Amino acid sequence: MFGPSPNIFMSAMSSFQVEINSGQILLASAEKIDCASKCEYRCGKASRHKMCIRACNTCCDRCNCVPPGTSGNRNVCPCYANMTTHGGRLKCP
Repeated sequence: MFGPSPNIFMSAMSSFQVEINSGQILLASAEKIDCASKCEYRCGKASRHKMCIRACNTCCDRCNCVPPGTSGNRNVCPCYANMTTHGGRLKCP
């Protein structure tokens, strides 16, 4: 067997975020953001505040990203923007 095991490589990579920029692969430390405060702001004007907070926190936990502002700007967080419910509707507020 040659080289390190793939499992060792993957576990070492789990603490990094990979970005592809102009054909280059950049590795950056992926620090966990404060989902509670980001989602509180994001859902601040929502008519169904508790439901918005619950969905936002789920999306934030999975994607480690919340778009800026109280609505829109979904293009900033592609993972967050593309997550859907079982019914095919957008999950994240």
